[in-house]
Amino acid sequence: MSLVLTLACKDRPGIVAGVATFLADNGFNIRESAQFGDAETGLFFMRVAFEDVRGGREVGTVRRDFASVAARFAMEWQMHDLAERPRVLVMVSKFGHCLNDLLYRWDTGALRIEIPAIVANHPDWAKRAEAQGIPYHHIPVSAATKGAAEARLTALIESERIDLVVLARYMQILSPELARGLTGRAINIHHSFLPSFKGALPYQQAHKRGVKLIGATAHYVTGDLDEGPIIEQETARVDHTMGPEALAAAGRDIESVVLARAVTWHVERRIFINGRKTVVFK
Repeated sequence: MSLVLTLACKDRPGIVAGVATFLADNGFNIRESAQFGDAETGLFFMRVAFEDVRGGREVGTVRRDFASVAARFAMEWQMHDLAERPRVLVMVSKFGHCLNDLLYRWDTGALRIEIPAIVANHPDWAKRAEAQGIPYHHIPVSAATKGAAEARLTALIESERIDLVVLARYMQILSPELARGLTGRAINIHHSFLPSFKGALPYQQAHKRGVKLIGATAHYVTGDLDEGPIIEQETARVDHTMGPEALAAAGRDIESVVLARAVTWHVERRIFINGRKTVVFK
C-alpha cells in the first residue's frame, strides 16, 4: 500500500521529526518527502509519500494512529491511498484542445484519474465523449437558465461523487455561490494576458499591441473571477511574423500543457493553498 500524507500547520521545531518517527516506528518506508516553511505567514507545509512494507494495514487504521501526532502540532492534514483514482468532472465549451489533451493522458494512463462525466454548454464534443465511453451532459446556459443549469451541475457533482472539477476552456462564469462550494477542488485555465486584453478575441487584441510573450495560467476557482490562487504558468516567445491565428495556435498548446500539469499535481496531492497563493511540491 502506497500512501501520501499532506499537512499544514504553524511552523515550529520537531514537525519533520515527529512525522518521520511515526513512519519509522510503524514500519513505513518514505519514498518521497518535501517541506516548506513560509517565513511570511509562519506556516509549514509538508508532503510525504510512503509505503507499508509490512503489508496488511488499512488506510483508515493509519489515519487513526497518526491522529495523535497531528493533534500535537495542530495540523490540518489528509492521508490518501495513491491507488485510489480521484473522480474528475471535465467541463468544456466549443474549444476542445484542453479536453482532448486530458482525454489522451487519461486514456494512456499518464493521468491517473477517473472521468465519470463531461459537461458542456454546447453539443460539439458529444461524439468525442461517446468514443471514449464517457457520459456527456449538455447543459445549455443563458442568463435566464443559469440558476437551473448550475443546479443540474451541482446535482451531478454530488451524484457522481466528484473530487475535482476541471474547466477545460469552459466559457461560462460560475456563480460566486457555486465557486465557493468548489473551493480547492475546481481548476480553471485561461490565457495569461489578463488583466489586459479582456473579453472576446484576446489574441487579436494582443497582436494589435505587438506582444512578444504569450502564455497560460491555471488556477483554483474562487468567487473572484480569474483571481484564484495560481497553480502553474507557462510562456512562449512570439514575434512580428505571427498573425492572430498563429498566436492563438501557440496559446492552445500552452494552455493544454499548463492545465495538464495543474490537474496532475492536484490529483497527486502536491498543491497546498496558502492564502491567495499556492505551494506546489513538483
